[in-house]
Amino acid sequence: MDAPRTLQQAILYFSDYTNCHAAVVAVRWPDGVVRCPRCDSERVTYLANARVWKCYEGHARAKFSLKVGTVFEDSPLPLQKWLPALWLLTNCKNGISSYELARALAVTQKTAWFMLSRLRLALQSEHGGKIGGDVEVDETYIGGKSRNMHKHVRDRRGISQGTSMAGKVAVMGLLERHSKKGHSTMRLAILAGRKRSHLRPNIEQHVERGATIHTDSFCSYSGLSDDYTHHVIDHAEKYVDDQVHTNGCENFWSLLKRAIKGTYVSVEPFHLFRYLDEQAFRFNERGGTDQSRFILALFGILRKRLTYKALIGSELPQTC
Repeated sequence: MDAPRTLQQAILYFSDYTNCHAAVVAVRWPDGVVRCPRCDSERVTYLANARVWKCYEGHARAKFSLKVGTVFEDSPLPLQKWLPALWLLTNCKNGISSYELARALAVTQKTAWFMLSRLRLALQSEHGGKIGGDVEVDETYIGGKSRNMHKHVRDRRGISQGTSMAGKVAVMGLLERHSKKGHSTMRLAILAGRKRSHLRPNIEQHVERGATIHTDSFCSYSGLSDDYTHHVIDHAEKYVDDQVHTNGCENFWSLLKRAIKGTYVSVEPFHLFRYLDEQAFRFNERGGTDQSRFILALFGILRKRLTYKALIGSELPQTC
């Protein structure tokens, strides 16, 4: 499919509805045959004036727009705003804040935040099997210092001032050094804690047995040698011992925290997994071009939907 290669081209290209329409149609129906999203029938016709299709199978809600069955569903915003927003989110190295997007698209901050949350859903990757070879495993904490939080924030999160890790979220990273993409790729998991019972199941879920795992000397990683080749680097002595290190993970943590602190400033623990998906997407697709990253993200809009009630947690219980 045709897509702009630079930001300047994207602004001009997506200002035309015809181009936006063609881009989404190419993703939804790559074979050129439009099908009803409700019954999969091909007996549809396009109503150009209303910019919708009509299905002739006789079921209710026979008309459907291009947004139905995508992350754009039920949005009053035109595709001329959605597609530039997706371009910016996928190609800005440190992300884009809702305030900045609101100024760029002439929408409210609340609308921009909802847009970004829906677009992050499109960036979620479906892991195809386990990773192997050389795998770095490390964990970090994400979250502000309790002494810098307002009292009502500490009360809402149940944080006691003065406890260093209170209110922070533990995140595990699993980096495959030699992936099929030709460079290292990262998988992330939010943990309930840093005990062995928290770390081991995630490693077993994502890493195939027999792989070579590199970790630091944290005690919760003990026992991995039963199923894996386990190499340990003691950071109290050195950070690199030939090929034994976790510097790839440390590099990703630096990028992640730079984006959170510099762009988003503060992220609620409830929404953290969305920001992790976003950063992992850009990191894993860093070998591609701006155009290829956008096209890949555009294919991710299908069969996904996020309502505002689900986003703020009042519709369904949502866990990390």
